Amino acid sequence: MSEWKKICLVTDIPALGARCVARAQGLDVAIFRTSDDGVFALLDRCPHKGGPLSQGIVFGHSVACPLHNWTIDLPGGCAKAPDEGCTPKFNVKVEAGSVFLDATELATHATELTRPTAGPRPVPSTPGER
Repeated sequence: MSEWKKICLVTDIPALGARCVARAQGLDVAIFRTSDDGVFALLDRCPHKGGPLSQGIVFGHSVACPLHNWTIDLPGGCAKAPDEGCTPKFNVKVEAGSVFLDATELATHATELTRPTAGPRPVPSTPGER
């Protein structure tokens, strides 16, 4: 049986927007709210280049990544064709206007994933190393 953790009220999430949930380990979880008050939770990381999905534009039941405009399906976390790849999704429950995430999943799911680091490659420590 799942233990559910109350995160916020549905009304705390902007319509057609997102709210981030920080975790002790791993990347944040983004909770999205659609125009019809659907609530979905995904790892805040685009499967393409790791863009913060929480900063994307929500439309229908999708979010557009703010970096390269990939369209990610909110219920499943997968990129829409022709793009490929998925970001981990999280179970979410809405009860009496409150949003809950599975506490175990929040603490353990996809904690090993990181966001790619932008910028120049590090200088090799030994001559000739590439």
